[in-house]
Amino acid sequence: MGNRKHWFWFAFTIIASFAVLGYYGAEIYRTAPPIPEKVFDSKGNVLMTAQQIKDGQNVWQSIGGQEIGSVWGHGAYQAPDWTADYLHRQSIIILDGWAKAENGKTYEAQDDETKAKLEARLKKMIRENRYDNTSKTLTVSNERAESFHALEKYYTALFMGDPSLKGLRESYAMAEHTVKDAGRMKDMNAFFFWATWVTSTDRPGDNITYTNNWPSEKLIDNKPTASIVLWSVFSVVLMIAGIIYLSFFYAKNEEEELSPEEMPNEDPMRGLKATPSMKAVLKYIWVVCALFLLQMGMGILTAHYGVEGQALFGFPLAEYLPYTVTRSWHLQLAIFWIATSWLATGLFIAPSVAGFEPKYQKLGVNVLFVALVILVFGSMTGQWYAIMQKLGLVENFWFGHQGYEYVELGRFWQLILLVGLLIWLALMGRCLIPAIKTQKESRSLLILFLISSIAIALFYASGLMWDRQTHLAIAEYWRWWVVHLWVEGFFEVFATVVIAFLFVRMGLLRMRSATKASIASATIFLFGGIIGTFHHLYFSGTPTAVLALGSAFSALEIVPLSLIGYEAYHHYKLTKEKPWLKAYKWPIYYFIAVAFWNGVGAGVFGFLINPPIALYYMQGLNTTPVHGHTALFGVYGMLGIGLMLFVLRAMRADAQWNEKLMKWGFWGLNIGLGAMMIISVLPVGIAQAYVSITDGMWYARSAEFLQQDIFEAIRWSRVIGDVLFAGGAGTLIFFIFKLSKEKLIGQKSESSVSEKVEEHA
Repeated sequence: MGNRKHWFWFAFTIIASFAVLGYYGAEIYRTAPPIPEKVFDSKGNVLMTAQQIKDGQNVWQSIGGQEIGSVWGHGAYQAPDWTADYLHRQSIIILDGWAKAENGKTYEAQDDETKAKLEARLKKMIRENRYDNTSKTLTVSNERAESFHALEKYYTALFMGDPSLKGLRESYAMAEHTVKDAGRMKDMNAFFFWATWVTSTDRPGDNITYTNNWPSEKLIDNKPTASIVLWSVFSVVLMIAGIIYLSFFYAKNEEEELSPEEMPNEDPMRGLKATPSMKAVLKYIWVVCALFLLQMGMGILTAHYGVEGQALFGFPLAEYLPYTVTRSWHLQLAIFWIATSWLATGLFIAPSVAGFEPKYQKLGVNVLFVALVILVFGSMTGQWYAIMQKLGLVENFWFGHQGYEYVELGRFWQLILLVGLLIWLALMGRCLIPAIKTQKESRSLLILFLISSIAIALFYASGLMWDRQTHLAIAEYWRWWVVHLWVEGFFEVFATVVIAFLFVRMGLLRMRSATKASIASATIFLFGGIIGTFHHLYFSGTPTAVLALGSAFSALEIVPLSLIGYEAYHHYKLTKEKPWLKAYKWPIYYFIAVAFWNGVGAGVFGFLINPPIALYYMQGLNTTPVHGHTALFGVYGMLGIGLMLFVLRAMRADAQWNEKLMKWGFWGLNIGLGAMMIISVLPVGIAQAYVSITDGMWYARSAEFLQQDIFEAIRWSRVIGDVLFAGGAGTLIFFIFKLSKEKLIGQKSESSVSEKVEEHA
């Protein structure tokens, strides 16, 4: 009865938010930039067809897609944003042609008055929408057609190994022959032309482009729209109002914490006998450690390519393991090991929650483990074959590289992952559903646990909503369902419930308080988070309404982080309350780190690039990986490690942990992560943001700007943070494997899980 109001607002938030997300998703489908059936020059010659544009998108995906430069600002940061680069080069080619025709001088050699006239002429020609909706064709001027042919030659030379552009390929960390087939290259040039046409052409009946005037380009007067400025201001005001309200709400509804006298005098987990399926979780922890090490290694190689674009201290590594492969694996492995640590924690806790071991539960855990191993190594192999151009475009889609960040794995591997998640859900449900029926006091929290488990399993299916040749704007919409809603959304709810259960089982929280706090936290987070998905889509060929909703609701995602300091302090206090809690010091410290990085990584660095006006100039710059690293690893990675350590401690509560190793591991990871970002990545991002404002996005991402000596030195300085981080990771993993050699499980105690649940529920 006491939770009915909380459940109402939880359900209302989810239903209303997904209604909005779905409605404007349909608008994205309806208003997506058109792909012309044919593109003509003014003489009637066919420049390209719709099929060539679609095939070109597939070629771009097969070479790594968003792992080699970016399109519409989404992707990697070493090579240019191909749309911003293409737009600027196209503009200069046309301006130079006009200038030379008039007085024999280049555009740059003209006086300011002549330049202004030429730019006004260019803007009128470039931004005019000449797409015929009746015939589904596009006719471009002769000047634009000539620039297309010139750029076709340039990009062909760049991607297909022309010796004269070797230095530029090194600056971009591109392999010598990124594309190996002339037909494929011709198609990719068609895709580059279309993607750039979208960024520079006004929507019908409007004076803003399909991408809301992104990227910034002075030559065609691409600058922030009034909506971008207005909704940026509104998002800040809304965030401040939300923080004020939440502070008042928290002060009014704060419940009294348990006093030390109410907490147990001995560890409730001591003597807990692990069931066979709980013991089987240990190998997941070993795999998490191995994947974490491999992911870190790929990150080191990816970072090194920033200073030595095709080699590793002289060795031609790009011939065998190019930048696009190492970056793809670095991102994909992060998702794999973090998700595995969370899912393994769920498998360990579920029998404890239920109070019994369902039949064949261990078999299910082992089958899921085999599927995980096949998925990891199969998908990585497929991505390598794709990027090395050893697969056809259809085979690439199914078994290779889909070209989208965080969902790089081919469709076949996606299906295996979905099946694995459904197996995991079945294993969780076999424990949680009986517990919901029998455990009255914890029923609400168990229901939330089950809901979050269902969401984790089913929402990954949104990654199946695009096909091989789905429109890029539509594919981006669904991609962010996976990245934002699945990774950042429902995993967050799941983690909140898991931590609440752990603390209740340890006697550190009242069940009533934990239940209310978990439902309220999930509601507040999802209120901003679901519709806030749109903030990733400001400039991805979406209507202005998406920009307005995304800016407003993503600002509300910051609101709960305003109280993160209290959460950190509460966790820290727990380690001091009872002597037996010292055994849980390091898992709790990792939860404190989660709170810190939530505030800094998701809060400060997230909001730095969140308002539309900020992201207009910063999308695709090094300010983005600052947020990405500190939020993905700082929050979700640290949380995965903390949960993993809780499992290890629960397996044997009386084991003596090496304090020195844990200390070096914890501080090495946290200080190293901060040093990487503050010493190296953030300064480059701030410098890029400045020139993006003054000169344009193309220059901020250009080799001309990024290959200056000062930035070379800054990139090398990242070694300081890398060494600290690698040392911390290595120490932590050494501790885990050293601990695993001891007998973690199979204690001599005769107490069963059911007895423990009955005693401490």
